[in-house]
Amino acid sequence: MAYSSSSSETMMHTNNWAVLVCTSRFWFNYRHMANTLSLYRTVKRLGIPDERIILMLADDMACNARNKYPAQVFNNENHRLNLYGDNVEVDYRGYEVTVENFLRVLTGRHENAVPRSKRLLSDEGSHILLYMTGHGGDEFLKFQDSEELQSHDLADAVKQMKEKRRFKELLIMVDTCQASTLFSQLHSPGVLAIGSSMKGENSYSHHLDPDVGVSVVDRFTFYTLAFLERLNMYDNTSLSSLFNSYNPNLLMSTAHYRMDLYQRHLDEVPMTNFFGSVMETIHTDSAYRSQSNKNFGAKTNMSLDQSISDSNSRTLRNSDEKEYLQDSVGQLWNTILSNVNTFESIDAFVCYGLLLMLPLLIVSTWLSQ
Repeated sequence: MAYSSSSSETMMHTNNWAVLVCTSRFWFNYRHMANTLSLYRTVKRLGIPDERIILMLADDMACNARNKYPAQVFNNENHRLNLYGDNVEVDYRGYEVTVENFLRVLTGRHENAVPRSKRLLSDEGSHILLYMTGHGGDEFLKFQDSEELQSHDLADAVKQMKEKRRFKELLIMVDTCQASTLFSQLHSPGVLAIGSSMKGENSYSHHLDPDVGVSVVDRFTFYTLAFLERLNMYDNTSLSSLFNSYNPNLLMSTAHYRMDLYQRHLDEVPMTNFFGSVMETIHTDSAYRSQSNKNFGAKTNMSLDQSISDSNSRTLRNSDEKEYLQDSVGQLWNTILSNVNTFESIDAFVCYGLLLMLPLLIVSTWLSQ
């Protein structure tokens, strides 16, 4: 374990991944799917590509018979932004969203038939954002209202990830009741965790959409999104700014974060280290160093007299070629005109003309080259 930890500390941060999980079914949990899709849209906007996002949705609210807006999901009552657009790629849907599949995604213990698009292909240079939303309680999170993810299950999965060098840093964000208890068993270094509520507290929805008939977003996720909407992929705003922005009076709960396993100060960690893209920079000694530039430099060392001489010779050579071609074409045309009157029939004229077309075709082909 010590070797793995020291190795990850020296490894350069090379890529970002996001695992976004909605664990709730049924129409009245519409807001949990909207939470997840909202964060999905945000991390894509900040630069994480779809191939590095694992999206798990336990139900399809967009196609629910109760949905007044078929094939659409909104997180605001003004309905300006459809979260369920054409570019949403769901990796695990419906009954595929289970505790077993979730743990397999984290640990990489898949069956051979599972495609690459459903795998978390991270490495020791990866920063991973793990976002989960649903119904929970003291050290558990419900999946599908039929099974539970326990805090020790999550801790064991993170431990395996660390031992297998599947991440450099991991940010766990949970929006559920008593969320902070879910990461109480974590002991792996390089992990930062934040929850929407503390032990004994509930997490509340933000507002109701009268047209949809249910709440469409939770408070913790709503204020997280409000903060992220002010950023772009080049922003250097730190994680501490986000964590300090949570107002208990607005959340109606206490957002709690755990950073005893995290090596860096939050002031030094940009938001885009987890929510955005990694900008790859290639360092070179010179901005314009290439083989073609070297050749160009060699050419510029020629003397001015030599350049002028070469230019003049090329001009004379081109003019001689043009005069020769003009004389040849002129002689050929004069021959045709002189023999036109000697033809006794039109057929003979046509045959003679076709024969004369052959040298013209050869000349024109040569000129085009």
